[in-house]
Amino acid sequence: MTPTLRTDRGLDRLVNFSDATVAIAITLLLLPLVDVADEIQHESLGDLLAEHVGTVVAFFVSFIVISRLWLSHHRLFEATRSYSTLVLRVNFVWLASIAFLPFASNLIAQTTHDVGVNALYIGTIAVTSLSMTVMQWAVWRDPELLREDGRALLHPIDGAVTFISLVVALIGAVFVPAGGPYWLFLLVPAGWVSGWLERRHHAGDLHRHRTPDAS
Repeated sequence: MTPTLRTDRGLDRLVNFSDATVAIAITLLLLPLVDVADEIQHESLGDLLAEHVGTVVAFFVSFIVISRLWLSHHRLFEATRSYSTLVLRVNFVWLASIAFLPFASNLIAQTTHDVGVNALYIGTIAVTSLSMTVMQWAVWRDPELLREDGRALLHPIDGAVTFISLVVALIGAVFVPAGGPYWLFLLVPAGWVSGWLERRHHAGDLHRHRTPDAS
């Protein structure tokens, strides 16, 4: 059994520290736009936005990505009553990738035609997804970490599907660089697949619970 650290204060500190890191990362996404705003005195708002459309798009895309990543993190720790050393260490990997994303986002705002930049941006998100999936499976498999009603909140399959789609997007960005960061749109059908698998999983659970009554 994975050793656990069982103080409520320790769990609260882990969640609060993670939330603070995400909040700082989201704030850092805005800094390039603050710099752009200084140029408004020299040109109209329309011209300014047209000239820096990459920066604006990168902000909103990265904001949505970080928001979705935080929601997965929030759901995980809502289902968690304790944490293990493995979860603690992998959470730091998750936080490192979140903290690095504003840098990768700023690079992608400058160019979407550089293979290395696209790979760095998508690869950073893939690392975040992988670390989240590892934490989900670690909690899912250890009853000492999971709340009694926690299984309804956790969907490790969803994390695995998301990670696989990001790996495909990363490979696509490297070998077909014309697609650039738009390879991330693969997350849309990945969400459909995850939803379908989740519905099948819940249907299977309901069937297993009803079978003894029928007998």
